[in-house]
Amino acid sequence: MAKTESTGSTWRYRWAQRQNVRRVSTYRGAETAWRRRDDELRRLRALAADFHGSAAAGAGLPLELLDDEVVLWALPAAQLVEVRHTTVLPAPDLTVAVPAAPLRPRRPDGVRVTDAGVAVITSRRLVLLGGRGRRDWAYGRMTGLAHDPAAPVSLVQVLDRRRTSGLLLPTDAAADFRFKLTLAFADSIEQRAAVLAQLDELIAEHEQLKPFRPAAATPAQARLSSLVPGGRRSIAVAAAVALLVPAALVDSNPSNPTRGAEVAVAATPAPTSNAFPALLRPAIPPPAPSTTPKRKPSPRPSPSATSGPRCGAPENPLGYDFCGGTRIRKPAAEVCDWFDCVPQFWAGRGYLVQCRDGSVSLAGGRVDACAEHRGVRRTVTK
Repeated sequence: MAKTESTGSTWRYRWAQRQNVRRVSTYRGAETAWRRRDDELRRLRALAADFHGSAAAGAGLPLELLDDEVVLWALPAAQLVEVRHTTVLPAPDLTVAVPAAPLRPRRPDGVRVTDAGVAVITSRRLVLLGGRGRRDWAYGRMTGLAHDPAAPVSLVQVLDRRRTSGLLLPTDAAADFRFKLTLAFADSIEQRAAVLAQLDELIAEHEQLKPFRPAAATPAQARLSSLVPGGRRSIAVAAAVALLVPAALVDSNPSNPTRGAEVAVAATPAPTSNAFPALLRPAIPPPAPSTTPKRKPSPRPSPSATSGPRCGAPENPLGYDFCGGTRIRKPAAEVCDWFDCVPQFWAGRGYLVQCRDGSVSLAGGRVDACAEHRGVRRTVTK
């Protein structure tokens, strides 16, 4: 028996059922994506807290360790790559980047493979034990570090080597390698606490983005426009057509005297004598050029630089945020109007970073960055 009750015909119930199925499907997809990222952030937080190595972890590796050096991680399927052209990499920092999409198993253009072997992360250096020898990248001599966002390639620059080199790893191991290398580098400059605080903040910010379960649609909320395919948009188009068609019919009516006069004038042939010059001469003198200056069209307002997500950065018209992007080495002159700058801010020689006390410094990439402000918290990007 069909349901009618107080809401009328059964189409209202069918509409409510379709709406609820769509809402639940959308909610479950958003919740699954949110939970996947939440699990990854919490996994990284636990790994950062318990990431420690030991001298026994390097047993069996043909690597002589220093007195205070321990092996933190090793991977046997790594390839040594070198860049064919001279390039300048950004300075190493402590930004934790959770990949939004899986990496593709490819090698970027301009990068060639020169060796293969075991990649080892120790407390003092990154090492490749290859078939042609050993390649070391000491943390204390690193001047540049970059991870390809689309390919499992990480490039490193050090003071004692002219050519830029790095590692090509399996796609399923690249994310862990990059995070553990960040932790090892943070330990070398005694900034492990900054990485932990950054992860805590990322988890707290992500918690605020948890999707809410949608309210259930009821038959009483159905509208008559739901009966029309396309809804209100189809009704609006049909109404516009209904208004335009009669006007077009009236304009094309042959009984319209005005229309007939226009047709008769258009059909009257021009005089045959001196016809060619008549075509060249205008029948009505052209209007004199207007002396009134034309108004320039007002520019369309550009979207506010503060309309997008800032990932915890203060509201500002400069487009600066903490979401990860391009480092800022030449900030705008009014940056200190929107951020709390450290004393002697403009004396810094680096990129813009936020210190642990909330102030910003222009000494990013240097060992002494934010030294008097509890250390570096994260990078300011644009």
